Amino acid sequence: MATITVNVEFSGGMELLFNNERKHKITLPAQSENGQPTTLQTLILHIRDNLMTDKKDLFVDKDTVRPGILVLINNVDWELCDELEYELQNNDEIVFISTLHGG
Repeated sequence: MATITVNVEFSGGMELLFNNERKHKITLPAQSENGQPTTLQTLILHIRDNLMTDKKDLFVDKDTVRPGILVLINNVDWELCDELEYELQNNDEIVFISTLHGG
């Protein structure tokens, strides 16, 4: 089965949810079981299910990132790239930045 590798980075405090590790390389199948290309939503759910042990609600709300998290795909706001439906490409860089801070 063909795979793709994406580079994922967490910042703005989000790295605290991932053992203070900011950068991760994640390998996923290039296609879903029904033959569709792997999307950003697939990556988000993979992160929730495989990289997080607790406080998953601080990252995911339903099947997407929670409000207050900026998502960049190759340095472009995900709102310009089909958001959850963006089809991941090998070596994509996905950055999640928390914009919410206590005080």
